[in-house]
Amino acid sequence: MKIKKLALALAAAFAFGAGSAQAATEIQFWYSNTGAIADQINIIVNKFNASQSEYKVTAVYKGGYAESMTAAIAAYRSGKAPDIVQVFEVGTATMMAGGKAIKPVHEVMAQAGEKLDPKVYMPAVASYYSDTKGRLVSMPFNSSTPVFFYNKDLFKKAGLDPNKPPRTWDEMEADALKLKAAGIACAYTTAWQTWVQLETMSAWHNQEFATKQNGFGGLDAKLTFNTQVMVRHIAKLSSWVKSGLFTYAGRTNQPDAKFPSGECAMYTGSSSVYAFVKKGAKFDFGVSQLPYYEDVKGAPQNTIIGGASLWVMGGKKPAEYKGVAKFFTFLSSPEIQAEWHKQTGYVPITKAAYELTKKQGFYESNPGTDVAVKQLLERNPTVNTKGLRLGYFPQIRNIMDEELEAVWAQKKGPKQALDDAVARGNAELRKFERANKGGER
Repeated sequence: MKIKKLALALAAAFAFGAGSAQAATEIQFWYSNTGAIADQINIIVNKFNASQSEYKVTAVYKGGYAESMTAAIAAYRSGKAPDIVQVFEVGTATMMAGGKAIKPVHEVMAQAGEKLDPKVYMPAVASYYSDTKGRLVSMPFNSSTPVFFYNKDLFKKAGLDPNKPPRTWDEMEADALKLKAAGIACAYTTAWQTWVQLETMSAWHNQEFATKQNGFGGLDAKLTFNTQVMVRHIAKLSSWVKSGLFTYAGRTNQPDAKFPSGECAMYTGSSSVYAFVKKGAKFDFGVSQLPYYEDVKGAPQNTIIGGASLWVMGGKKPAEYKGVAKFFTFLSSPEIQAEWHKQTGYVPITKAAYELTKKQGFYESNPGTDVAVKQLLERNPTVNTKGLRLGYFPQIRNIMDEELEAVWAQKKGPKQALDDAVARGNAELRKFERANKGGER
């Protein structure tokens, strides 16, 4: 009798264990960040998994942004797609044209009974990842925007006020000349030249980048960034290359190291490098808003975001979608977003997270960390400044890089280079339009 009771008890225990194991629905999450940012992603995932037992998010690094997006699409075709994939902002149009390969996040959240109010997110963030009806198609996550860094010690050396960064590009030129005269070889450099100098500068001055609301209004958009303001801006930078005020150091984030090393006195790049700069710089530095042209009406307007959002793949089970929705709610909470913002330099994607960070005194003890947020909140986005929704945009960025490099090498004039970039880029847009004709936006 005792043996029978023991057997029944063991059977019940095994049944309970098996039931518990089955209860945890696995959610596959592919991401593309590395280093300290990847560490923070895993911290968030582990916190979510520890907060409940119904779902288990498994975070997997799948290479760079372009690689992980391509891998996710290929995996969908083979029936092995992840539940969530992190996609860079320039891949938004491509993902939106994915049809059944993706499931809009507003549908995922509604079906799971989770709240999703676009109004709680930063306007410049929500607008980038929304459809024409204002519904979020992907979940905002790691969003950044370009800011201006400057070396206060080198400013002092050049006789400049370390607490007075340049407001305009003309003031910046005057500062650069003094820095050069003081023996500083690299007065200024920039990372992500197309994002900072063309895409963001267009928005910062409320200039149209492409027709159809920068592509938000349809696949038949045409590039128009060869405006008088942008030609003038690239001409100024070209003159700086000639006079040794601007040092070109690469297309993407290659120039990042030139600022914390003390080599370059002024630098424009992603707000997300703040932690990297703070850790590496052996000098006093400041963070300020991007320079602008004060004679351009309405400038400065607002900057646009970079970074990535989280896309939900199609063809999954209801239980998986519910788990994704629960994870997204957790991810967007003020406490998680505030900590993510403080640890990485990415902007808090919600207004509540920004207010919480402010209340915690982070901006007072870390001056300049709120610049990115203020630039995004400076004014509500216009049709020219809510972001870019253009197909084959990674390829278009390569074209813009090539044309800008021709300007820096003095092989082309600024107007010719921008005209050529627009013409070549429009050819890519027409290819994308033909490939996705009839697809919903």
